[in-house]
Amino acid sequence: MHRCSECGWSTPKWVGRCGECQAWGTVTEVGAPTARALAPARNAPAPLKIADVTLEAARSRPTGVSEFDRALGGGLVQGATILLGGEPGVGKSTLLLEVAARWAGAARALYVTGEESAAQVRLRAERTSALADELYLVAETDLANVLAQIDAAQPSLLIIDSVQTIARSDVDGAAGGVTQVREVAAALVREAKSRGIATVLVGHVTKEGSIAGPRVLEHLVDVVLQFEGDRHSRLRMVRATKNRYGPADEVGCFDLTDEGITSMPDPTGLFLSRHAAAVAGTCVTVTLEGRRPLLSEVQALVDRSTLSTPRRATSGVDSSRLAVVLAVLERRGRVAVSGQDVYVSTVGGGRMSEPAADLAVLLAAASSTSGRAVPAGTVAIGEVGLAGEIRPVVGLQRRLAEAARMGFGTALVPPDPGSVPAGIDVVEVADVVSALMAAQDDPSTGTQRT
Repeated sequence: MHRCSECGWSTPKWVGRCGECQAWGTVTEVGAPTARALAPARNAPAPLKIADVTLEAARSRPTGVSEFDRALGGGLVQGATILLGGEPGVGKSTLLLEVAARWAGAARALYVTGEESAAQVRLRAERTSALADELYLVAETDLANVLAQIDAAQPSLLIIDSVQTIARSDVDGAAGGVTQVREVAAALVREAKSRGIATVLVGHVTKEGSIAGPRVLEHLVDVVLQFEGDRHSRLRMVRATKNRYGPADEVGCFDLTDEGITSMPDPTGLFLSRHAAAVAGTCVTVTLEGRRPLLSEVQALVDRSTLSTPRRATSGVDSSRLAVVLAVLERRGRVAVSGQDVYVSTVGGGRMSEPAADLAVLLAAASSTSGRAVPAGTVAIGEVGLAGEIRPVVGLQRRLAEAARMGFGTALVPPDPGSVPAGIDVVEVADVVSALMAAQDDPSTGTQRT
């Protein structure tokens, strides 16, 4: 039971705003521990000049898993707390077991599991070759016992799988509740800071994909990572959404198999299909995952509909964004798709969420409608506006360089692309009409390029 400290209004679950007096942050769990007034510590450290503060405590140390280090911005920092969230079965435990085994090659690591038995984790470690002499394992769900194990093992890396399964005996509520998660996370963060232990907390996610528990959990930790992946694809991505020690837009790519999980420094080939010749209804673009450019192929199938309301089905493409692109294609490009069923999908389980993929989606749909394929070796990069204009996108030079590295010779881009990398020709398209005309021309016919 939760009660408002201002008016006494009660509710069975926690809410941020009182339903009676409308006050924010006043609803607390009945029986939850309250803050006490503390006297300042006698041996509290004196303030230092900012120029005298040592940087050693903020230096990152590589874990040995290159793509995990990439997402973290270089590796783990002494005393840092990382929160890793992801859907069940996506491979969080497998990844962290690999990280712990690599770390244990040079230092001591402690893996605390609250969801599985120690024997189950040992079986996974044998299957994925993640055994190490300095990797210690304990199955525990009581916070006091976990702290005792930390004191006994003295690890430099601590992994808690998961924070929702650990509970404090002196706090009311079941494990995984709002109060329990907040108190357990705060205690583990204090332990990590005081002992200088790099700590990784595994967090459950809700149906919407966000990390379960109070929002304060993400504010307590130093780094928030999201582990993403389709169950039907081997590709897994670790995306940083918060990072106090590095960039917050970096992405690490992994290949998950029965033998374990391995880093993928160059995953571009997973998002491209192999065709002997150009196929109508397909177009390649270059997306940015964090700072990494990835070539992705979008496929579209447009067919006559037998329904009063035509179907619009997508996989890996935002459905609302597709609706905008199709509306612009029909109104500005004069391509009739309103009475057609439209199916749009990406290759390899990739996701296209940024506007830079709009032009590729538009050209793929137009190509499927006309039956004329986009010329082989062509990529399309650009955002489609409601007026039919092709807008600039960020990181165009990086995208073009990646396309040239993968052997593509022509790129349809917005006007004024700036410096163009060697090995690729660009065709500037200012609007939808010019983009459709350029996509129908073969590169060997002498279309004007810059």
